[in-house]
Amino acid sequence: MPVRRHHVLLIAWTVLWFLLVEPSGGFSWHYLRQGEQLLFSDRPDGGLSLYAHHPELQIGPVSLAVARLFNPFPAHTGELLAEAVMSGLGLAMLVLVGRTAAHYYLGTGTNHRRLQQRLLIAGLAFIPMWVEVSVRFAHLDDVLALFFTTLAAHELSRGRATLVGVYLALAVDSKPWALAFAPLILALPRPAWLRTALWFVGLVAVAWLPFYLGNLDTMAAAKFTIPNQPASALRWFGVTDPATPWWDRPAQFALGLGLGSLAVWRGRWPAVVLLGADARILLDPSVYTYYSASILLGTLLWDTVGQRRLVPWWSWIALAALYGGTLLIPSDPVRGLVRLAFVIVSAGYVLLWPTQRRRGPGRRGAGHGDGTTAVPGPRAEPEPVAA
Repeated sequence: MPVRRHHVLLIAWTVLWFLLVEPSGGFSWHYLRQGEQLLFSDRPDGGLSLYAHHPELQIGPVSLAVARLFNPFPAHTGELLAEAVMSGLGLAMLVLVGRTAAHYYLGTGTNHRRLQQRLLIAGLAFIPMWVEVSVRFAHLDDVLALFFTTLAAHELSRGRATLVGVYLALAVDSKPWALAFAPLILALPRPAWLRTALWFVGLVAVAWLPFYLGNLDTMAAAKFTIPNQPASALRWFGVTDPATPWWDRPAQFALGLGLGSLAVWRGRWPAVVLLGADARILLDPSVYTYYSASILLGTLLWDTVGQRRLVPWWSWIALAALYGGTLLIPSDPVRGLVRLAFVIVSAGYVLLWPTQRRRGPGRRGAGHGDGTTAVPGPRAEPEPVAA
């Protein structure tokens, strides 16, 4: 894959942010180290009993297995290597999104130079939030969930139904909240739904069922709660419980799945990730800045794939509102109001605002009346040049 000018600029931008943030990075890496050591130990509170005894480790088994790769190194070296690898995955995701857009607009006369410019401008907004999750907090589980989701979107644009299910399952096996992105399956042609769903459900079961069967107390991990912070959008719904309400997690999943399915029905599958992330920050009682990385991936996909205007406004609006607002707004209730406003406006826009339809029936992503997306089978096509 050739390295183009916008790639060089994005690499330099990533290195700059990495150097700025790394001295204070690795805030949560100890959870990954603790989790992988317990998972691969024979301690009574480890192995398949891990989640039963440590419900605070809301980290998928795939993430713990990947964290194991850094275990042979000294603690600081392993952490630094993990942060560098996670930062590199962010750059890989930008390339994947560019190629996803190129496949999506294949045969429509798309100006690839303009597409690359759009990716560059959106990527400049994406990288600061990506470094937040990958370096400052070192949340390997969130990083892998978003990376696998990006791979799923890319394979969707290429019509590879089985790989869509595999990558979405790996995302959920890395971090459970990635379940909100499952409506991407519905963007495939209907004949592929069952096969893709079986791969998805099967691989999720393979990763998680052993823990539930190995120790039935693992069910308690789903009830783990975190404090309801004053800056959460939940406060604006009158939810003043000191910790996560019992209904909150199911409501997050239901809202994310519902909005994503509606987006596919509207012929707008590039909005699925943004809507799933919106549901998370709307109803989550916590307000950690790394949550916004999923929003920025969603706006990146929407700005690059979902619409054709040169300036990717939503990526920069998200960065200003959710990251800039956290740094610059002193009032907790006002920060919560900003989060609420962003979710309502962004979700309403991607679902309802008229978008320019692509020319050429039967191409990838063309909406049908039943809400599915046309993804043709294998055939000889020129390789997209934008990335």
